Amino acid sequence: MQNAALAALAAPTRQRIIQAVLRIIGEDGVAAVTNRRIAKEAGVSLGSVTYHFETQHDLLRESLLHFVREEARHFTELADQCQTEGIAIEDAASLAGQVACGTVFDSAHLAPFELYIHSGRDERLREAAAEAFHAYDRLATRILTALGVPDAERLAATTVALVMGLQLRRLATGSPADDLVDALLLLVRGAGDRLPGQDRPA
Repeated sequence: MQNAALAALAAPTRQRIIQAVLRIIGEDGVAAVTNRRIAKEAGVSLGSVTYHFETQHDLLRESLLHFVREEARHFTELADQCQTEGIAIEDAASLAGQVACGTVFDSAHLAPFELYIHSGRDERLREAAAEAFHAYDRLATRILTALGVPDAERLAATTVALVMGLQLRRLATGSPADDLVDALLLLVRGAGDRLPGQDRPA
């Protein structure tokens, strides 16, 4: 009981540290993450940083997973809306485009892209990156299933790659997210044209 109470008290501090890490990475990259800067950004003591996270690897891993969990929670609400309202594919694609256009690429939203690239250099982070993509895949499967798309699970990873690729393009060029709607419709309609029992190419 005492441990649970201590954990509840510690949560806000841990949360501030993670949010500070995401801001720092988004502003200046992974190399800028130091305990001293985290403490300053989070408004906590230096000892608090090392108390909650023993290594920088722990910090980066938990920060990436925290961001993905928050994103998944947000988009799960979208999936629930698709299911309960019986929303059409066109409307769902339009809604996804609105969500993408409404996403401000602040430092916290830039951080995951930095972390995914860093995962290519640091094998210790790859497990967390894989977990993040699996979460997005599960979410895409849920949304596509709610829309009645055949073979939703098989199509999920492609959908995630499409969305993230267009978001990366938007990040790099400053272009609007309008193309996302057309791309999603092209992908989903192409899947919908296939009959469930249709033979797949070898």
